[in-house]
Amino acid sequence: MAEKNLEVMTYCGLCCLDCHGYTGKIADLARDLRKELRKAQYEKIAAAIADAPFGKPFANYEECYELLGAMVKFRCKKGCRNGGGPPFCQIRKCCQGKAIAGCWECGDAEACKKPDFLKPVHGDAHKKNIQVIQKKGITGFMAGKRN
Repeated sequence: MAEKNLEVMTYCGLCCLDCHGYTGKIADLARDLRKELRKAQYEKIAAAIADAPFGKPFANYEECYELLGAMVKFRCKKGCRNGGGPPFCQIRKCCQGKAIAGCWECGDAEACKKPDFLKPVHGDAHKKNIQVIQKKGITGFMAGKRN
């Protein structure tokens, strides 16, 4: 298994390269949008439009701007295997405790409930990825379509 590929693999079967926190794309776009909003003094425009019958959503401009600021900070350059990702991750702790590369090497993966916290965002992508990794290996998985 290529060390470079394993470096960006999460223990649960997701891939850091597919994460907006790791790539920084969303954070960069949010930063750039905030910059343009400041340059245009958009808070004034939003305040003026908010009073119009069609402009009610503009009353939430400050919350939107604050959310963009949070998005700017949503970055993870370490990756799962180097201390990035959720600090509470039981999957990482489990795999490290079993001295395995990931859930794909665990006989209990199919019935395990530890990945359930991933479902709201990732659905069953990690399960599908684990099946591909078990069939094709990490290198084959990385070369193909990831869920």
